[in-house]
Amino acid sequence: MTAPQTRGRWVAIVTGAISILIAVAYLVLITVLDSRGPLLPPPPEAMGLGASASPLASVAAAPASADAATAPPLG
Repeated sequence: MTAPQTRGRWVAIVTGAISILIAVAYLVLITVLDSRGPLLPPPPEAMGLGASASPLASVAAAPASADAATAPPLG
């Protein structure tokens, strides 16, 4: 083999080894991230919403009475 062919062969071997190392590191990273469990949505506070800004909070805080559905609103 001539010198340029030998150099090209070493470049190919080193490049292939780097590629395999990156692939193995990627698989290890994905395995570690998957082993942490399912992703959960962030709490409302993380999005700048307070407890009173949630539409469900006002529904849950309303008192439930038997005549609330039949009585007309006052005023």
